Amino acid sequence: MNLVTPDFGLLFWMVVIFGIVFFLLWKFGFPVITDMVEKRSEKIAQSLRDADTIKAQMDQWTQEQARLLEETRKEQSEMIREATQTKARILADAKAQARLEADAIISNARLQIEAEKESALRDVRKEIALLSVQVAEKVLRHELHDTGSQRAFIDSLVDEANEARLGS
Repeated sequence: MNLVTPDFGLLFWMVVIFGIVFFLLWKFGFPVITDMVEKRSEKIAQSLRDADTIKAQMDQWTQEQARLLEETRKEQSEMIREATQTKARILADAKAQARLEADAIISNARLQIEAEKESALRDVRKEIALLSVQVAEKVLRHELHDTGSQRAFIDSLVDEANEARLGS
């Protein structure tokens, strides 16, 4: 028996055995193999679909995260703007209040100065009046040392009072 050049009987039995093995594989082996390949293919396809779904969800989450981040930035800038406005308003109110208080203090000081000025003027006028009365008293004593000049002075004062009364 030569394996390099087989004779017809060996070739016949080899074909028959190959046919039987092929038939058994086709009947029992190939359905199991193809079924396993199809299951594996379906599992791969499902995994790809799941991966696409997960990718879509990740894209959606990324967009949501970007939107939330943008909203947070807007809220932050709005809060900073409001804080700046509040600070400016508080400063302006404080300045206005300080001006009002300063004006009130200045006004009170002016009123006090004016009152003290009036009081000082009254005191000066009072002193001048007292000095004038004292000077007039001394002058009258000197000039009216006798009774005749006193009578003439009283008559002239009465005449002046009558003229002033009649003239008004």
